[in-house]
Amino acid sequence: MANILVVDDELGIRDLLSEILNDEGHSVDLAENATQARTARAAQGYDLVLLDIWMPDTDGVSLLKEWATAGTLTMPVIMMSGHATIDTAVEATRIGAFSFLEKPITLQKLLKAVEQGLARNANQPPPAAAQAPAAPAMAQTVAVPMQYGGDHGSPSPAAPTAPPASPAAAPATAAAAPEPTGPQARQGFDLDRPLREARDGFEKAYFEFHLAREGGSMTRVAEKTGLERTHLYRKLRQLGVDLGRSKRA
Repeated sequence: MANILVVDDELGIRDLLSEILNDEGHSVDLAENATQARTARAAQGYDLVLLDIWMPDTDGVSLLKEWATAGTLTMPVIMMSGHATIDTAVEATRIGAFSFLEKPITLQKLLKAVEQGLARNANQPPPAAAQAPAAPAMAQTVAVPMQYGGDHGSPSPAAPTAPPASPAAAPATAAAAPEPTGPQARQGFDLDRPLREARDGFEKAYFEFHLAREGGSMTRVAEKTGLERTHLYRKLRQLGVDLGRSKRA
């Protein structure tokens, strides 16, 4: 999960970008002008910033130049505009912008630019003071298997493994319980209802399962299910899938 700042004076664009990035598992802060962006940037560091060029108080290129001059341009900045010229985009790149997105921004281009920006940020070596100390070499020689037990879940050496019990020693009741049969034996769906309702129930459970397994990442779920991202969003909203709950799960 990354901390991302979205700076745009249009409420609709801020809400849309926030919703998409939150669905991807990121933490998003919003600013509607350069003043709020300065305050947010001074309060904490961000892994990436999406910055609009045309804003009422200070334009995005000037704000980008401020950060570069002050030495606080330590994160990738993706510029956004629907009216910028090629010269403006070139100037922003020269100052230090990572990339440029032209409005209206498509979902695919947004996610690709964000992914590339975060990848570049992750590939930069951390400061020497922030690097974790190397683990002692002797720690790699410990071969005692550990198991968790007790009231506090503290690790303790595993007990010696007992020899496997012979088949004759198994309880006779283990084979006495008959395995359920029939069309509902291995699933919990109510089949005694109209086809459309039964299908929607299955699809909702299907997508909730994959969202939970992929940690709420819409990108991985789209790849896993073979659906295009825009269609996947529309499908989940149609089925009433709670995306926030899927990420928490």
